[in-house]
Amino acid sequence: MDRPVLHIGNKRYSSWSLRAWLILRKAGIDFDEALVPLYTPQTRQAVSDLSPGGSVPALTTQHGTFWDSLAIAEWAAERVPGLWPEHEGRRALARAAVCRMHAGFTALRGQCAMDIARTPQAVALNADTRADIAAIQALWNDVGSVDGPWLFGRWSIADAFFTPVAVRFYTFDIPLHAGAQDYCDKLLADEDYAAWRSAALAETLPGPAG
Repeated sequence: MDRPVLHIGNKRYSSWSLRAWLILRKAGIDFDEALVPLYTPQTRQAVSDLSPGGSVPALTTQHGTFWDSLAIAEWAAERVPGLWPEHEGRRALARAAVCRMHAGFTALRGQCAMDIARTPQAVALNADTRADIAAIQALWNDVGSVDGPWLFGRWSIADAFFTPVAVRFYTFDIPLHAGAQDYCDKLLADEDYAAWRSAALAETLPGPAG
């Protein structure tokens, strides 16, 4: 296989696919993408046939297919320098921030699902979601760099992992502290995210029920 293939879900809804796709784009890795439509009667079987983990994104390389956006991120980082911060301490912080996003903030993800085409509109947020929003802003404030516009100065894997959070904050019209709002604006103005968003808005695939 000459080029890896990134199998993704609907660009409108699949936050984990967005993360992996952004990382490969920023890494400059040539890859093909293959869409696995979500929310169809065939989705479960299609994903199971493709991915041993039963989920997308999944990356097919000459060594086989592996899944999980964080695993894909580390695969890219082993091949392309600069996707994590250079400084050892900052690199550890970036990994900690990514792992917290990867495993946590379930209330925000549950109540404010990513839908890139959603017209921005506020909803009544439950206490757990409000706590997640406060914790994310505190995290950004605690680790934020003064050496550049991204979370750790230069663009890193951490920025890919928080891009779908910025989408959620925007589409659910969530008020943020000034620093957090500036960071979200930066994420959503990124040219690679803009390319993903344009494709997401052009999709005509079915969405989640309800």
